Order: sequence, then C-alpha cells, then structure tokens
Amino acid sequence: MTDAIVETKGIEVRFPLPTHFLAREKPVLHALNGVDIAIQPGESFCVVGESGCGKTTLGRTIMGLQSPTAGEIYFNGQRIDQMDEAARKPIRRDMQMVFQNPYASLNPRRNVFETLAEPIRHLMPEKTGPEVRAQVEEVLAATGCDPSWQRKLPHEFSGGQRQRIAIARALVTNPAFIVADEPISALDVSIQAQILNLLDDLQAERGLTYLFITHDLSVVEHFGTRVAVMYLGRVMELAETGTLFSAPKHPYTRLLLDAIPKIEGGSFDNPREPGELPDPVNMPPGCPFAPRCPMAEARCRTERPELRTLDNGTQAACHFAE
Repeated sequence: MTDAIVETKGIEVRFPLPTHFLAREKPVLHALNGVDIAIQPGESFCVVGESGCGKTTLGRTIMGLQSPTAGEIYFNGQRIDQMDEAARKPIRRDMQMVFQNPYASLNPRRNVFETLAEPIRHLMPEKTGPEVRAQVEEVLAATGCDPSWQRKLPHEFSGGQRQRIAIARALVTNPAFIVADEPISALDVSIQAQILNLLDDLQAERGLTYLFITHDLSVVEHFGTRVAVMYLGRVMELAETGTLFSAPKHPYTRLLLDAIPKIEGGSFDNPREPGELPDPVNMPPGCPFAPRCPMAEARCRTERPELRTLDNGTQAACHFAE
C-alpha cells in the first residue's frame, strides 16, 4: 500500500515508570507494541479498543506530540518521525488534530479569532493580516460557526460549540489529514450526531483523511471505512467496516461487539468480559489476550500471533482466526 497518506511500521512507545533510584531494573510501561497501519487518502480509518489500549498514544505519536521508542512513520511517502521541529513545520500544515475534551483544548484567555489565527501565523507566515482574517471567517462558516463568535472567549460556548471551534482550528491551515481523538465522547448524544455529520460533510467537501479514535462501535459502524481493533498496544484485527461487523475474526473483536448493550426481552443484555486486563508493565509472553480468551490454548500462552491476512481480506492476530 505504497500510496498511503500515513503509514506506520513497527511503532513502539515505552514510558519509563518512577522507581527507587537503587533499583536494578527500571519498570517500563509498554504503550505501543509494533503497530503497522496504512491509511489511504480519503479514508475514515477508525481505531477502537478499551481505555488504555494505546489509541490516543498512536494518534499523538503520528502527530509528533509523542516520540516513538522504535519504528517508522511516513506521511505521503516521506519519513517524519526522525525530523526535528524546524523540518517538520511545513508538514504540520497538512496534519492537524482534534482533541477529545473541548473544555480543555481551547485556551481560556484567547478569543476565537486569536485561537484560529495563531496556527495560520505560525505555519503560514506569508499570509497578510487581511488574508488571515478572511481564512478565519471562511473556516468558521464551513464549520457552522457564527462570525460574531470571533470576539468571544471559550467559556461563553457550549460543549458542542467549542468542539466546532476546535474542528475549525484544525481546518484553518487546509490540512489533508486529521487525527480526531474521541471528538464526541464529551458531548451530549444529540450534539454527537451534529459533529459526526459535520465531519462527514467536511470530508466530502475538502477531501480529508481521518484517523478517528473512539471506543464507541456504533459510531464506527456508520462513520468508518476501515477499522483497527487495538488491545494492549497491539492491533488485534484490521478490516473493512462492513466485514468487521458481519464477520469478526478475532475473539477480542467478538467480545467488543457482544458487549454493545442490546434490548432483548425487555431488559439490557450486556455480557461481562472475562477476567481483567494484563499488566502493561509485565506483558504476557504469548498472545496478550490469552488470559481473557475463551478459545485460548497452550500455544496462545507461549507463542505471540502475528497480524496476518485471511481469505476475506481481514487481518487478524490470532492462531485460530479461521
């Protein structure tokens, strides 16, 4: 998949943990463990999984907000993970991010115009004052924001309005690729639909490519083109959205789908997950899902399965995916 707009090869991220200074071994948290993905232009590539599985770390690492411990990251065929800030600055125009919490992602001391004008002035210094103002007004209109908002501060807006402003900030440099890190999780259900429709319309109008991070599979089913299911920093399954929901191959994917609340017989039927997450500091030697997997055998606890392509095009990291 050489025409991918974003590609990661064997990305690993380790976080050293605090310990006694006399300790011989320093504990390390394994956040990402060899992630390989390739996102095609125009895709809504979704990443799903439980809290702590490495979804946000993956997005931040691709954006350069977190340095990878190992592996390679490519944008339009150009390796970017080893670039310094000066070399990466022109690329930041084309790569932007929408953060999860609209109440924390906007500077409370800056009005909307200052918030949107800053990335233009920093990343597009050739723009004149009138051009900056025109670009801010254009992106506000594109995201359904009132032009009168420009002089207001973030505390004067609702959560949905703040997220629209955050989306406008991500769009103001005319990027090609956007990482959306759970952009609707902090919003009311009615507002979530509005933001998803906005993202969908903007993608059609501007030819955007999304890396959409979420834990809500119902959103993925209607928004995503392909889905990567992550568990303990690894991709367990990667498939077209329709294929994933109709024929999931990995036991963890089936567990996630079964965990979606369903009203059956007048009550919510929501099966409990077996067991607890393994310790990301002391990773199990075999398949990371083996301690919770109903299909696990002795081989699963000693031999780590690699992500491999099945007959239907799905990629799954399971010895018994067939």
